[in-house]
Amino acid sequence: MNPQFDSLAEFAAMGGHGAYVWGVYGVAAVVMAWLVARPLRRRAQLLAALRSRRESR
Repeated sequence: MNPQFDSLAEFAAMGGHGAYVWGVYGVAAVVMAWLVARPLRRRAQLLAALRSRRESR
């Protein structure tokens, strides 16, 4: 098994396409984090609203 890149710097550069490749990975990571965080935040907001509503009765 032969490695495709001779060094870590060459791997990061991806043959001149590193900025695009790593940028896409960054965008994907942000989107995935948002897809997890947003429903959790919304759930917390809904639970707080329900607690507030129950206390005001």
